[in-house]
Amino acid sequence: MTRTPWHLWIVGGVSALWNAFGCFDFTMTATRNEAYLKPYPQEMLDYWLNMPVWVWLIWAVGVFGCLAGSIALLLKRKLAVGFFLASFLAAASSMSMGYFDKNAPRMEGQQYMSFVIIAIALLLVVYARWLSRRDILR
Repeated sequence: MTRTPWHLWIVGGVSALWNAFGCFDFTMTATRNEAYLKPYPQEMLDYWLNMPVWVWLIWAVGVFGCLAGSIALLLKRKLAVGFFLASFLAAASSMSMGYFDKNAPRMEGQQYMSFVIIAIALLLVVYARWLSRRDILR
């Protein structure tokens, strides 16, 4: 077993915080928390709250999978690779569907944030895979 690098704790900790917000966002939206959703335009809320169940499931895999990957990373488990990969695939497919959906309402800067989320998810897959190949994850 190779010595745990210092950056694992930083990447794992920041990733856990980042993904905890994603889970919070999902939970507040899924439970239709009025105070949380108040700043969003009605057109956006109507779109989100009327998505098919399978779209909600993909979103859940994306956010909760990445949080699970972050926890697995902090526990130095190879499962992190699979969780991060599932999360990346879910995020990429979910955001692609929203991007190509002509009926989806648009918010200013939304495409940039989607790109950032997908890029971070991909970087986490690559990072966890790199640690796994170096036998840091067991």
